[in-house]
Amino acid sequence: MAVKIRLRRMGAKKAPFYRIVVADSRYPRDGRFIEELGYYDPTKEPSVVKVDAEKAKKWIANGAQPTDTVKKLLKDNGAL
Repeated sequence: MAVKIRLRRMGAKKAPFYRIVVADSRYPRDGRFIEELGYYDPTKEPSVVKVDAEKAKKWIANGAQPTDTVKKLLKDNGAL
């Protein structure tokens, strides 16, 4: 099972809001997930990112691969 840390799109049309989740890579983008790590709101100025750093570090240590966008958000937030 390939586990990824990725964004799950929520919110209304033209007003995206993302949750940072751990999911099996075979599931659809907005489908089933294993655990929620935080959220990302790009519509606010400045963008709002809230991540549980402990959970993120635990999942990365267990082999979960963050996507490019999530990797950037984790680095900016100090969780990586």
